[in-house]
Amino acid sequence: MNAIVALCHFCELHGPRTLFCTEVLHSPLPQGAGNGDSPGQSEQAEDEEGGIQMSSRIRSHSPAEGASADSSSPGPKKSDMCEGCRSLAAGHPGYVSHDTETSIKYVSHQHPNHPQLFSIVRQACVRSLSCEVCPGREGPIFFGDEQHGFVFSHTFFIKDSLARGFQRWYSIITIMMDRIYLINSWPFLLVKIRGIIDELQGKALKVFEAEQYGCPQRAQRMNTAFTPFLHQRNGNAARSLTSLTNDDNLWACLHTSFAWLLKACGSRLTEKLLEGAPTEDTLVQMEKLADLKEESEGWDGSEGEEEKPSAQPDVVEGRELTKCPTDTSLMSDCSSWNVASRRLSIFRSLRHMRQVLGASAFRMLAWHVLMGNQVIWKARDADLVQSAFDILRTMLPVGCVRIIPYSDRYEEAYRCNFLGLSPHVHIPPHILSSEFAVIVEVRTATRCSLYPVLFDDEQPLSKYEFVVTSGSPVAADRVGPTILNKIEAALTNQNLSVDVVDQCLVCLKEEWMNKVKVLFKFTKVDSRPKEDTQKLLSILGAAEEDNVKLLKFWMTGLSKTYKSHLMSTVRSPTSSESRN
Repeated sequence: MNAIVALCHFCELHGPRTLFCTEVLHSPLPQGAGNGDSPGQSEQAEDEEGGIQMSSRIRSHSPAEGASADSSSPGPKKSDMCEGCRSLAAGHPGYVSHDTETSIKYVSHQHPNHPQLFSIVRQACVRSLSCEVCPGREGPIFFGDEQHGFVFSHTFFIKDSLARGFQRWYSIITIMMDRIYLINSWPFLLVKIRGIIDELQGKALKVFEAEQYGCPQRAQRMNTAFTPFLHQRNGNAARSLTSLTNDDNLWACLHTSFAWLLKACGSRLTEKLLEGAPTEDTLVQMEKLADLKEESEGWDGSEGEEEKPSAQPDVVEGRELTKCPTDTSLMSDCSSWNVASRRLSIFRSLRHMRQVLGASAFRMLAWHVLMGNQVIWKARDADLVQSAFDILRTMLPVGCVRIIPYSDRYEEAYRCNFLGLSPHVHIPPHILSSEFAVIVEVRTATRCSLYPVLFDDEQPLSKYEFVVTSGSPVAADRVGPTILNKIEAALTNQNLSVDVVDQCLVCLKEEWMNKVKVLFKFTKVDSRPKEDTQKLLSILGAAEEDNVKLLKFWMTGLSKTYKSHLMSTVRSPTSSESRN
């Protein structure tokens, strides 16, 4: 992350001062700086943590990198610094950590050696400890501009028995030129910087309590209340942070913390190129994720209350959500489902399923899936049913998928269009003869019913045979929806790999979802007559009966965001004026 992290202090004699800062260097250090360590230094241990080679060595920088100790350094003069304003001793070259993954160096010293960076850090330091103050004077605040960079600042107090008010004022600032990135990193920076501050305050509090126990300052100051303050302190106003915390390795520890903070903050957010508007599947997934979060918060709020048994299993995001115990969270249940889905690969792809079921049986099954009819799988192996549903659901938009993976009773079609049942479950007769349902029975196969070359005890599907039935079988000569014919053409084309077929399926779904959007706006929003609708369907190439049924079913998978956007556009005065 291209940023600078700095520790600042408000000195009672000299005002705001930068004590310690860590910056990122992308250019490699000279060979002398990386390899010219003395024998005594090379004996010191180095730790590898998160790809950063944390070194406790002190290395000198070349003047090209701004580590020269000349008087031309942009830092303040020695006469303008006291013990409280100084971190590293005079001539101290600073600290360096090497990121072995990216060849980035994290360099720490008291001031940035580049004049422009020094000016930016100096201004941020002054603003963080003077005019940019949050309520209570302790806490995080954000400020900055395009010219001088944007700053995340967290101010805090450190206990000091010799200071005015028994405390001194510090801040940790993070400076970046990228405002959006810094704002998005606010929660992460707040937690991690707060942890560093807590550690500093804890060490200083122990020293403060020990000093107060040995020589209480409050009573002594009350006895000398009329003594001028500056004369009373007798020069004790300047105390270094190492003295306040009684930690001689404080700056090395801060270097390690700041270097890790820069690396971790840069790794947690990555840029992703989005070409065009988000797809309907993306919008629906975001809406379902928000619903899951609300439901999980509702469950967390009702902990301790007795749960009532539900009469029906819940269907959330295409899966069955059974009532969990109070110590089981919804998010963990969701993650376990995702892990299980990745682990179960009995059916590897649509092409593999077509080979297992046969061309005619697969076409009948795919037709019912695309039309929105209920797809029922009866099998003893629940993992097999889940694997089949994971493959079949890829043919539909996310918003059209409602799954109950495995149940011990039949569920109506309005609750789910994918239903897994155990073999002993009774299916109502009207469902068996319905043209709006298809049933796949998974039976145990005998060796005589299979070709010997296909029978392999190590293959999960070798011990099953599949029977696909429906009250309305699809005739072989039926044209069917256009998208089904294109899917079958892609599956039968052996020149196309499985990955290419998957991308073809994504493109086909997006193409037909665009047609669904046009039809939705034309019929539901604009309320056009049937004659105009027929003309529109002809233009879209979807005038056939199966295509019309498919569009109407897929219309139920449109996101709430898209629907509300259309409705708000219709209600706005500008849209009505433009149509007039």
